[in-house]
Amino acid sequence: MDHYGNENVGNAEESNPVKMNRVRELRENRLMTQAQLARKARVALRTIHSVEKGMNCRMDTKRKILLALGLRFEDRDKVFPPAYPLDPTLN
Repeated sequence: MDHYGNENVGNAEESNPVKMNRVRELRENRLMTQAQLARKARVALRTIHSVEKGMNCRMDTKRKILLALGLRFEDRDKVFPPAYPLDPTLN
C-alpha cells in the first residue's frame, strides 16, 4: 500500500518508463512488415513484436535487426538508445 492507503496494482516495470527504440519507425520507412523483418533478421515474429513494444533483447538480436534494416552494428545507439547515459570518461 502507498501512503494514501491505496493498493499498489502496478508492477515494477510500469513504474520505470521504457526508453523506446526506433525499430518500428525504421521498419515502416523501409515499407517492411514485421514478418518480413523477422524473416530477414532470422528471428521470431514474436521477437519483433516485443522489441517494437520496447522490451529488452539480447545484443545478438539487436545486431540481427540492425543488419536486416540495412544498418551497421555501430549505429545501434541511434536505434536502441542506451538505458543509462554513457560516461564519456570511459572512452
